Amino acid sequence: MDKLWSPWRSLYIDSFKEEKKSNSCIFCNQKDADVNDMNNLVVYKGKLTFVVLNLYPYNSGHLMVVPYRHTSDFSSFSREENLEVMENLQLASKALEIAMKPHGFNMGANIGKAAGAGIDQHIHFHLVPRWNGDINFMPAIGEVKVISQDLLETKKNLLRAFEELKK
Repeated sequence: MDKLWSPWRSLYIDSFKEEKKSNSCIFCNQKDADVNDMNNLVVYKGKLTFVVLNLYPYNSGHLMVVPYRHTSDFSSFSREENLEVMENLQLASKALEIAMKPHGFNMGANIGKAAGAGIDQHIHFHLVPRWNGDINFMPAIGEVKVISQDLLETKKNLLRAFEELKK
């Protein structure tokens, strides 16, 4: 069985220790972000959800679709929220195809701590672009993940792709 290990993500998990003490939510803090502001990683905004680059990605272009409504309960989603999550996952995959030309995607959600959610109080959905051969010796042996593109460069490319999809 193949495994996707990401030991560098412990930095991400540790980054929330202080935030948890303050009852702050990283996703709620991004609700009002302007997609054109390069000081945040939001790349698209819908009516009920937004799309944001993962600050600690598994791969370049790792996106998350996040509902504006703060909830950890997937069963509480309205039909409209369910629909927009799927529509924006689909839209994000198209934007990634334009901007990055991946060979495939991993898509899913970790709901709850036991399922591996780093941020378990605000449900979110991951879309990770994959390329043939994107796992090599660096993470497996060296415990180092090589991210091939700067996050802001990725954001610029994705903003252009989302604009192209509006046409």
